[in-house]
Amino acid sequence: MFYYFAYQESVCSIATEMAEEVVGVDLREDVKIRVSSVLNGDATQFGKQFLCDGKEDTCWNSEQGSPQFIEMKFDDPQVVKQLKIMFQGGFAGKNCIVEGKRSKDDEYVELGRFFPEDINYEQTFNDINENNTLCSYLKITFADSTDFYGRITIYTLAVNVQRNHN
Repeated sequence: MFYYFAYQESVCSIATEMAEEVVGVDLREDVKIRVSSVLNGDATQFGKQFLCDGKEDTCWNSEQGSPQFIEMKFDDPQVVKQLKIMFQGGFAGKNCIVEGKRSKDDEYVELGRFFPEDINYEQTFNDINENNTLCSYLKITFADSTDFYGRITIYTLAVNVQRNHN
């Protein structure tokens, strides 16, 4: 049995599948975000805050060059299970690596990879952490881009975690 509920304004999703419950993380409140770059250094127009504002008409836009990344620090350790990303077509990641670590002094370990399509629709990437690794830090690296210059443009980002990871 599968139930799915989405509430766009708070960028939160709740899904229940069998015994595992997955919930959305409020990226505006429960996470500190760092990005590799911002187009022309113009954070007011293209900054990281637009990754999680829930609007499809604002975006984070990276500077040119590969790789680009988004790094998140959670208030509490999480088992990340799913990512939802809406890229701008022509500026999507190609080979994307998800890494996690428990503390800032640890080395990142690869949790999984995903391969987005070059489209303007929200894409869902499931099972990006099949080993259920508990992470305080999450890093999404866009090793390549569909853009010739290596730029990445993301309109929406949602991170869903396992509710009871004890």
